[in-house]
Amino acid sequence: MILLAPWMLLGLLALPVVWWLLHALPPAPRAQSFPPVTLLATLDAPPPDATSAPLWRLLLRCLAVLLLVLGLAQPIFPRGQAGLAEGDCLIVLDNGWAAAATWPRRLHALDSVLDHLSRGGHSARLLLTARNDALDTIAVQPARQAGVLRGIIDPTLPRPWSVDRAAAAGALAQLASQNWHGPVIYIADGLATPGDAAFDAALAKIGPVHEMRLPDANITLLSPTPTGEGALATRLRAVPRAVPRTWQLRLETPTGGTLGLLPLTLPAGADHVDVTPDLPAELRNRLDHLSLDGVSGPAGLRLLDERERQRPVGLIAGSTSDTPLMGSLFYLRRALQPTAELREGDLDTLLSRPLSVIIAPDGTLGSPDSRKKVAAWIRAGGTLIRFAGPLLIQKSEKDAGQDHAPADALLPVPLMGGERVLGGAMSWSSPERLAAFPASSPFHDLDVPADVTVSRQVLAQPSTDLEAHSWARLTDGTPLVTHAALGRGQVVLFHVTSTAEWSNLPLSGLFVGMLQHLIDQASGIDTPAGATLLAPYMVLDGDGTLAAPPAGAQALRADAFGHTAPSPEHPPGLYGPRNSRRALNPGDDPAPLVAQATTGTVSDLGGQVGDITIGPLLMVLAALLLLADGAVTVFQRGRKWTRRVAVGMAVCACALHGPAHAADLPPDVPAAALETRLAYIDTGHAETDTVSREGLQGLSDYVNARTSAVLGHPDGVVPERDDLSYYPLIYWPVTADATTSPARTAALNTYMRHGGILLIDTQGQDPATAPDTAGGYTGSAPGTAAALRRMTAGLDIPPLTRLDNHHVLAHTFYLLHDFPGRYDGMPVWVAQESDSTNDGVSPVIIGSNDWAHAWAVDASGNTPYAPVPDGAEQRVTAYRFGVNAVIYALTGNYKADQVHVPALLKRLGE
Repeated sequence: MILLAPWMLLGLLALPVVWWLLHALPPAPRAQSFPPVTLLATLDAPPPDATSAPLWRLLLRCLAVLLLVLGLAQPIFPRGQAGLAEGDCLIVLDNGWAAAATWPRRLHALDSVLDHLSRGGHSARLLLTARNDALDTIAVQPARQAGVLRGIIDPTLPRPWSVDRAAAAGALAQLASQNWHGPVIYIADGLATPGDAAFDAALAKIGPVHEMRLPDANITLLSPTPTGEGALATRLRAVPRAVPRTWQLRLETPTGGTLGLLPLTLPAGADHVDVTPDLPAELRNRLDHLSLDGVSGPAGLRLLDERERQRPVGLIAGSTSDTPLMGSLFYLRRALQPTAELREGDLDTLLSRPLSVIIAPDGTLGSPDSRKKVAAWIRAGGTLIRFAGPLLIQKSEKDAGQDHAPADALLPVPLMGGERVLGGAMSWSSPERLAAFPASSPFHDLDVPADVTVSRQVLAQPSTDLEAHSWARLTDGTPLVTHAALGRGQVVLFHVTSTAEWSNLPLSGLFVGMLQHLIDQASGIDTPAGATLLAPYMVLDGDGTLAAPPAGAQALRADAFGHTAPSPEHPPGLYGPRNSRRALNPGDDPAPLVAQATTGTVSDLGGQVGDITIGPLLMVLAALLLLADGAVTVFQRGRKWTRRVAVGMAVCACALHGPAHAADLPPDVPAAALETRLAYIDTGHAETDTVSREGLQGLSDYVNARTSAVLGHPDGVVPERDDLSYYPLIYWPVTADATTSPARTAALNTYMRHGGILLIDTQGQDPATAPDTAGGYTGSAPGTAAALRRMTAGLDIPPLTRLDNHHVLAHTFYLLHDFPGRYDGMPVWVAQESDSTNDGVSPVIIGSNDWAHAWAVDASGNTPYAPVPDGAEQRVTAYRFGVNAVIYALTGNYKADQVHVPALLKRLGE
């Protein structure tokens, strides 16, 4: 046992004093003659004489003092630190991806080393062999005490790229040139790199090397197979070991769900094993990444990208496809535009580019040549969605009249001649409703609305396997949607038209869901490689978690993915926009995994454990003994004393605790975490930022005065630096010189994806893009149109529509028909309400009405900027729009619920 504060043992000298005080005896009896009775009244009652404490209480109190003194002396039991040199030393730590899986064990061993240095009062220098980011360099840090160094190392995370021992050798050479020499403690990751020889030589020049490593560490990487056969074909690479090893490969969705577990066994001495997950298309398109169970960090992950999930949809245009409400593609466009990449044209134009799905309305596949081309495309893996109609009926009747007519390969089932009419003046029947979808159907999770009916349909010929080909049926059992495989692809037929002529299905939300499910289960296409630069979108950190790109992260050419090793300039993660996103993984490094050669004296990293500190335990025991002695004393004094002491302790506890205040919290907790605040993006222009702050302050005061929301002072934020998750709404003024960066784009995309709303304001109309019919009160903001395009490049902004009084934003608190700011007359744009992202809440609001100037309140409480043309009345409307925007950001689409419709209609009527 070692005492870190041995001078505290001087407190043991108090034990005799404590014994003497507690062992006091009453004074001897004093002889006194009996006074007269008259003098008795003048005498005070003598105080009670002290009595000797019982022996057990003497021992209890002495033991409490003894434990307290020993606890203050900070006794520890050192262990597991044999062989460590004494004196100031250099600690070299490998912090690349190879150390991530065993990072906690490495930090635990490093704590043991720091304990050893702390006991001797020695300092240490630290060298990390992997750069923090692209702007960082590898250098030896200055000497620090062990306690200070512990505070630096403990929160450190490993980096998701490899170590750079060649650069570390240069840093060691620079240290040696300063004539600094001493023992070296090297915590290695065990993976060889090209710079190991120079690194080992540089370590030897500093001083004797004590290397610590984990002999049982499994260094693994998930990589695509070199042959590239199958996008999901995966190779598990590992540093060979003399024993066989087993893992489980987990197939996971973006939400953390597991689609499957595949066992992997690596034989003794082997360095890789291949596996190809076999999943149907509908499950494969839901796959987000592969991970190794029990292997933490980026090495145990393989991110998948849009090469496995791209599904462009081609619409074959006909002669009447553009007719509003009646055109064959009208309802298909409206159903698919929010969620799919649509391409429209004739068949040859569509097939000239890669496609995942082709949708063919009635009459678009009439020629034998077009059917032959489409059949070849389906056999290669495509999905054809056809719709019935009069022209399909005519062809079926014609084929039925020919005895030896070949079967139509583009029909999933044979059809009967003619059409079936349900309802109408000449029919006894009524339109049929849809039956519940079977469990084998891709639509099984969709609810069937009661108001969707079918008045006409094309019937399938009865057969024994008709049920197996039916994905949707009417309540009378006749098929509505049938399917069949054709080569590697499949054919799907809706037995009604794509318009509302035969059914009201295209008018319903069910139609959107059915088409989306069919597209989701279709096979994706390969993203063509090229020299296109793809900016980092989200990157992996040392824990294997996707986060915003670090400082200095650069774009990567599309043709470099798959054979480029991650680095601080190109960290592993997802790159590019949504439709062409590519994944860069640590396993893309083609370098083989080889065990690192040892250097210096080698010991097992697992044998390094921290000291056992018993000082706090001894002080706790001392406090418990004193509490026990106090409780016995109070009990012996009676219930009255017990009640008094209990009340006194309760009062003291309440007085000492007091209410929690913001000042009591740690200094790194932002104020926005304690109260709801609005924010604005700092543009770097003092005047613009001042107006933004005054405007949001005026809006916050207006919201506080008229709603139950309580908003604090607004904050200026820099997306690349600040945590945006605290703010429900961020105001972004557009300036003519505005630019963006990959880090800003990633931070804003993350903010919008998690429910935040950006209010983008150009603060006027750019004269270069203003229409000739623009009004006279639009304001002038030159250069903002081009700046807006630059700022929003790379942002995941859904399709937009013009804000009107039917949108939920127009009635979240006030009923509004106009949305002015300082200016009026310009449109405001929001996401289409059919967009399902973030539960239908628009992540952006874009306008040019200059709301900040209309909301602004200066330090004197005045409104310095006059709205035009309607002055104070227009300012009130601007404030009301701001209130609606804040309530919309706080409550989402709550006011879109049907329960509010009667009240809204009543108020609109008034």
